[in-house]
Amino acid sequence: MSRITVCRGCCCGSPRKIPRLDHDEQVRRLAGIADVRVTECLDVCEQANVIVVQPSAAGRAAGGRPVWLGLANDLDVVDDIAAWLRAGGPGLAAMPDIVALYAFTPPHRTRTPAPGR
Repeated sequence: MSRITVCRGCCCGSPRKIPRLDHDEQVRRLAGIADVRVTECLDVCEQANVIVVQPSAAGRAAGGRPVWLGLANDLDVVDDIAAWLRAGGPGLAAMPDIVALYAFTPPHRTRTPAPGR
């Protein structure tokens, strides 16, 4: 099963910043098809709402890598992510073009834990 990390720090998940999105429903829809972990700030606030899709064990074995998705600010993109995961997700199914529009490479500081972590 794939794991999804949903940022809910200072900007992501904030009805003040993104009022038109039902943030709780976003998590509920993803929880139905993947192991969802809600976390504090991932330090890419300019991309709020951020979702990180990690491949399943089979996806990793096939070469899949985590995919960072930003500006995921409507439920349609959540449904597109869910469909991709049902098809296999990273490493097992091609990323749909619509999902690829949300993909970004996080800054190095986000990908590398701070010393002592």
